[in-house]
Amino acid sequence: MKTPIPQNKQSAHLIGIGGIGISALARYFLSKNWAVSGSDIAPSDLIHDLKREGAMVKIGHKKGNLAPKTGLVVYNQAIPAHNPELKEARRLRIPTLTYPEALGWITREYKTITVSGAHGKSTTTALLSIVLMRAGFDPTVIVGTKLPHLNGKNFRLGKSSCFLLEADEWRASFLNYSPTYAVITNIDAEHLDFYKNFSNVKKTFLKFFGNIKSGGILVANKDDKNLFGLKSQIQKIAKRNNFRVVWYGGMMHHTTRRRIKRVLKVPGIHNVSNALAAYTLAKALGIRDNIIFKALGAYRGAWRRMEFRGRMIFSIKNKVSSIRNTKYSIPVFDDYAHHPTEIKATLQAFREKFPKKKIICVFQPHQAHRLKNLFEDFVNAFDLADHLILLPIYEVAGRDKPHRGYTSADLAKAIKKQETRNKKQDTVTYLPSPNRLRRFLIENCKLKIENCVIVMMGAGDIVNYTKSLLKK
Repeated sequence: MKTPIPQNKQSAHLIGIGGIGISALARYFLSKNWAVSGSDIAPSDLIHDLKREGAMVKIGHKKGNLAPKTGLVVYNQAIPAHNPELKEARRLRIPTLTYPEALGWITREYKTITVSGAHGKSTTTALLSIVLMRAGFDPTVIVGTKLPHLNGKNFRLGKSSCFLLEADEWRASFLNYSPTYAVITNIDAEHLDFYKNFSNVKKTFLKFFGNIKSGGILVANKDDKNLFGLKSQIQKIAKRNNFRVVWYGGMMHHTTRRRIKRVLKVPGIHNVSNALAAYTLAKALGIRDNIIFKALGAYRGAWRRMEFRGRMIFSIKNKVSSIRNTKYSIPVFDDYAHHPTEIKATLQAFREKFPKKKIICVFQPHQAHRLKNLFEDFVNAFDLADHLILLPIYEVAGRDKPHRGYTSADLAKAIKKQETRNKKQDTVTYLPSPNRLRRFLIENCKLKIENCVIVMMGAGDIVNYTKSLLKK
């Protein structure tokens, strides 16, 4: 571990401050009355909010953005070593930490609860935050989404020693954390640009389990075969490090699962599982059932998680009469799903929520390496959508470019080929110009747009194109 966070120079500069995780850290420093500055490559709503809360943020990366008397520089792990602000910090001998390294030091000051897993960790963290708040734990919270019950923020400052953290496995970030309690939702073949293979993913999770403090608890999903397949190895680590393992799922919580499904306001089997994870830890912490279920019932969703954004309203001239037009009002949702497992679960939840409507899924693949590594899984991920519109890959800064043979256009061809084999109607379109999306939806009569919902899906900037659909 690098140099600890300095306590005498309470000023921090955050490179990549607009990221969903590092922006929460900026809010943590602001809540502690630190002077906070930062930079990012483009403006965003998050950056606008941070400025309003007191952060000094510059757009673009230049060494002049960094004040010489800055006490600490924190940088997003995607920031390259040649970043001018990072180079200047090292020249000036200002302490530098990656985002997870900085969080790692914070976790050592609290009784920390981490939530990890390839899928569902943001929702599970959100559900747990409501339960802990209503049970009087008064937690400090850092989560990878914006939450209505946190006043639209991804951070909450509590007054207790309880710290709830969404702990990401990307680039083994969570190995920096030392939790007392850890929740694991699942393990999947994700972030293979870093891990190279699934075996390394599992090894890293096992290493993380070794960070759980003596006397702590690991809450793990029995329904996830990848995770439950590591049971014997997990038990050995637990015995060696003196923590308890509590499994949830399976037939063990059949009655509880039914009760959760009754009170939960968000649809989907995956969300019932996420809520069961929160319930299991809450019970281990001694929280009563009536408090837990009331809290779970109060959850109203999160930013870009099946988030209703508004309606696409437009008129089409009636072909029979030149006087009367037909007016349409189509519900539009944003969702962050970007992995095949998440896509399937999310579409299943939309099918549950809208059983009589057609689902138009507009998907923007996130990261070229992911699409290449999981290409066949992506081909089979959209079966529950009535029509799929594929946008070009969102290219993540600092990562690879699209691979030949594994582009969005190639994915559209592969899905069409499969549909032909299965004698299904052609339901996929590649749209190379996302700015034409609204016009395409209006003009393409095959979509039968009068009885549908539109799901804007992906982890990139597809959320910006949602705005174009909502304009009148």
